Amino acid sequence: MIQRIRARKKDLQREARHTLRIGIPVIIAQLLQMSMNFVDTVMAGNLSAQTLAAVAVGGAMLMPFIMFSSGILSAITPITAQLFGARESLEIGRNARQCLWLALILSVPTFFILRNLEPLMVMMDISPDLIPTAGQYLDAISWGLTPFFLYMALRFFNEGLSVTRPSMVIALAGLLVNIPANYILMYGKLGFPPLGAAGCGYATSIVGLVMVLLMALFTTSYRPFRRFEIFSHIRKPEWNYLKEILRIGVPIGVSTTMEVTMFAVVSLLMASISTLAVAGHQVAINFAAIMFMVPLGLSTAITTRVGNAVGEKSAGAVRIRGFVGVSLCALFMICTATVMFLYPDLIVSIYTQDPAVKEMAVSLIYLAAVFQISDGLQVGGFGALRGLKDTKVPMYVNLVAYWIVGLPVGYYLGMIKGWGPEGLWYGLIAGLTITAVLHNSRFVLLTKQSN
Repeated sequence: MIQRIRARKKDLQREARHTLRIGIPVIIAQLLQMSMNFVDTVMAGNLSAQTLAAVAVGGAMLMPFIMFSSGILSAITPITAQLFGARESLEIGRNARQCLWLALILSVPTFFILRNLEPLMVMMDISPDLIPTAGQYLDAISWGLTPFFLYMALRFFNEGLSVTRPSMVIALAGLLVNIPANYILMYGKLGFPPLGAAGCGYATSIVGLVMVLLMALFTTSYRPFRRFEIFSHIRKPEWNYLKEILRIGVPIGVSTTMEVTMFAVVSLLMASISTLAVAGHQVAINFAAIMFMVPLGLSTAITTRVGNAVGEKSAGAVRIRGFVGVSLCALFMICTATVMFLYPDLIVSIYTQDPAVKEMAVSLIYLAAVFQISDGLQVGGFGALRGLKDTKVPMYVNLVAYWIVGLPVGYYLGMIKGWGPEGLWYGLIAGLTITAVLHNSRFVLLTKQSN
């Protein structure tokens, strides 16, 4: 009996190491990509308030399209993971090629949509003096959509094979390109005219091109990938493969877009309360977003590990790998929640010294600590379900949790009952808690036969 317990403990420790080995480079890559947005914000702010505002507006308009398309393309991760577990090498290559076709297909309508968003900005009552500059930013960044989508397809393919370090290195290269490209194009150096917000967009497009070239170079030259014959044949788009990617990916895209837009709506509601509410909310949500990168990166590793076990037809391993991954997410978020409860003033002082903003932000940091565990559990559970290729029901769960419960509860408590920013955050907590419970309950239900 003792030997069985020790063996089980070793298995769990081994699985935790596998998950962390895959997940840590993804976490670092995502933090580096966040750093690019930080660099854009800082350099735009140093140019002028209008440039900063235009980049912010353009980025807010861009984000739903990026999240939706990236979600669709991320379907290649569980598909590849399951095929790898089943040792279907040629099918892996065929699916990778079709995902690249899908990236090209998705980039075409998105390109034209981004270049024609001015009427939507007018409908949203965005300041008229910002619309032309934000439009220039979107026009410039639209040229980088095709490279970026192709990069994401290759990155998600690599992640499905547990190869995650290249995306980390390439994200660092992208950051190192982003800084001088912004400086040259935004400020008008080396003979270039000062392009302001548009220069920021063009710099981002250049970064996308550099990143896809580096990722393509790695994918084509990495010896273990040669057996997949990814680029050995030029094939036209094949509907049976595209249909499978869309079947799995569209619900992922919808789910992630719903979550992002929920937080965006809460930010807009904060703006209707007061400037102080917006400032305090921004501090708390920014710190929470940085901490969220860890379970988000681990969720990719969970998808891959669960997908491998499905392909291997090892029902017991499916459940163990899902549980270990979700537990790692929860453990990290328990640690961050503890830090938030114990040291909220220290956290807030990193962002601001304004006494009124600090007081508001500290009250919201406490609430952010409450939803840390729910946030970690929901993204971990969603990652496990992706590994099973189960994405449609989780999409409906997110719809109910975020838009039928979370936002209405937050609006009622914050705006109607007059609880202010705290009331809106209670809505966030409600939505995330529901998804955490239901995603993980569904994973338990779908894998209980392996118990």
